[in-house]
Amino acid sequence: MEKSAKIFVAGHRGLVGSALVRALRANGFPNLVLRAHAELDLVDPAATKAFFRREKPQYVFDAAARVGGIAANDAYPAQFIRENIAIQTNLIHEAWQAGVKRLLFLGSSCIYPRDCPQPIKEEYLLTGPLEHTNRAYAVAKIAGVEMCRAYNREYGCRFLAAMPTNLYGPGDNYDLQSSHVLPALIRKCHEAKQAGRPQVEIWGTGKPRREFLHVDDAADACLFLMRLADERFEALCAGAASAPLINIGYGADQTIQALAEAVAAVVGYGGGLRYDTTKPDGTPRKQLDNSRLSAMGWVPRISLGEGLKATYREFLQSPR
Repeated sequence: MEKSAKIFVAGHRGLVGSALVRALRANGFPNLVLRAHAELDLVDPAATKAFFRREKPQYVFDAAARVGGIAANDAYPAQFIRENIAIQTNLIHEAWQAGVKRLLFLGSSCIYPRDCPQPIKEEYLLTGPLEHTNRAYAVAKIAGVEMCRAYNREYGCRFLAAMPTNLYGPGDNYDLQSSHVLPALIRKCHEAKQAGRPQVEIWGTGKPRREFLHVDDAADACLFLMRLADERFEALCAGAASAPLINIGYGADQTIQALAEAVAAVVGYGGGLRYDTTKPDGTPRKQLDNSRLSAMGWVPRISLGEGLKATYREFLQSPR
C-alpha cells in the first residue's frame, strides 16, 4: 500500500474507524478520504456510487456498520440486518466498479456458530446455528464475507474479510441501551461509585467467557494485513477456508465475572456485583483462533489490564 495512495476509511468516526485513522496517520499515510454520515449515507446506493466515481480511492477500509450489544441487537434486528447489508453491498460493489486495489471488510466474531469448538478457527464459519440474540447482525456480516468471496472469484478483486474479537478503547459507545459489555461495565461501575450505590447489576450469570482486544491493536492488525506483499495478500483473498477470511484476536479470554471485577478495580468501585440471571448470557464462549495472523508475524501489544486503565482515563475525559 503506497504511502501516497488515496485511502477511504468508511465509518471513520466509529470505534474501529477512528483507530484506523490514527494508525494510518501515525504510519505516514496522509491521503485519507473521510466522510461523516451527514456527508455520505452509505445506505444510499446512488450516493455511494457518486462518491466512488468522484473520489476513486485506491484502497478501502470498511469499518462502517450499525453495531450494538445484546440489548440493541435484540431490540432492533430489522434495522441491524437491513442497514448492514445495504452498507456493505453498496461499498463492495462500488469498490469493484471503481477498480479499488484492495478492500478490507471488517466483520465480527458473532458470525461463527454459537457452540463452536474453542478457539474458533476460520473454517468453522457456517458449520452450525448462530446465537439467536444477534442472528440478524451475524447473517448480515456473513453476507459481507460471501460478497468478498464472490467478487474475488467472478471479477478478480482482492477483497479480504477480517473478523476481530470484542473490541474496546478510545471512542467507544457508553450508552447503556446500545453499548457492548465492557464499556457498559465501565459506565455502571463509575456511576455507582459516584452515587455511592451498594451494588451494580450485570446481565446474565457472569459465566460466559469473552476475549477482548484493544482497538488500537485491531487497527494495527488491519494495517499489517493491507500492507502485505501481493502474493501473501492474494493468498488470503483466495480463501484458505473457502472464504477470504482471517481472525484478529488477542489470544486469551476470561469470564464476564472476572472482567466485571477487573473493571470495578480499575474504576475504584468497592460495592457488590449482582448478576441478573433473567437476562440472556449470549454465546457461552467466543475466543478466536489467531494462529494464522500470528504465523505472519503480528501480535497484540496492549494487555487487558493496561487497556482498561487507559480506556477508563479516556472515559473520564469524554463527554457523555
